[in-house]
Amino acid sequence: MSTHSSAVRPVTVTDLVAMKHREQRFVMLTAYDALTAEMLDEAGVPVILVGDSLGMVVLGHDSTIPVTIDDVLHHTRAVRRGTRRALVVADMPFMSYQASASEGLRAAGRLLQEGGAHAVKVEGGAAVVDLVARATTAGIPVMGHLGLTPQSVNQFGGFRVQGRDDDAAARIVADARALAEAGAFAVVLECIPAEVARRVTQEVPIPTIGIGAGPSTDAQVLVIDDVLGRTAGRLPRFVKAYADTRSTVHDAVKAFQAEVEGGDYPGPEHTYE
Repeated sequence: MSTHSSAVRPVTVTDLVAMKHREQRFVMLTAYDALTAEMLDEAGVPVILVGDSLGMVVLGHDSTIPVTIDDVLHHTRAVRRGTRRALVVADMPFMSYQASASEGLRAAGRLLQEGGAHAVKVEGGAAVVDLVARATTAGIPVMGHLGLTPQSVNQFGGFRVQGRDDDAAARIVADARALAEAGAFAVVLECIPAEVARRVTQEVPIPTIGIGAGPSTDAQVLVIDDVLGRTAGRLPRFVKAYADTRSTVHDAVKAFQAEVEGGDYPGPEHTYE
């Protein structure tokens, strides 16, 4: 599908760490299908996340909890077919790693071996350090995720900002350090105060990727459907739409319907003799 030159050098995890060291900011965006991944790759997006957000964005669930490893594998394969350059990171879904580090290691291995991912993302701090260490030792690059971890939304009592008191902020900083020491190559910081994100960014040697974490992180991530203005309803404060494709789709569909109903489509130029 992609028309990219095969000579383009793929982005690696070491590239991202180097970008942090030279203070070069970058973006990560989600994709769940080959065509979207191809467009993001062509636009020069260095990191594509096959997020378990696909549960809400693609599958119609109200949280990420129902997403399975097979769901993520299916969409990761599609995204890999659409990319040549971008680093593809696959989310490890709920209960694919919480039972034990051994189970998590097998699940992470499947995402690389069967899904074609270049790396995996795992939520949590101290509880997943053993998994991060074992995975990186086995050759599986791991991205961490701290702050509001959507798989723990029931424990948090909803989608709430994390790290607002001193103890909670200190835990986030300590967890970020522990993830870096265990071998994680980057860490997502979601819905935490900007000052806490700034401290983490200064204190860990790996890139921090913010989403609702202020301007001081090394990178920013958003869900592609939010960026394109496809998402309806009340959105989180950190979301910014850079297009209004929901209205564009609505207008295009209405125009198509009108032409069909009026007999204007298909015209002679759309008809085989």
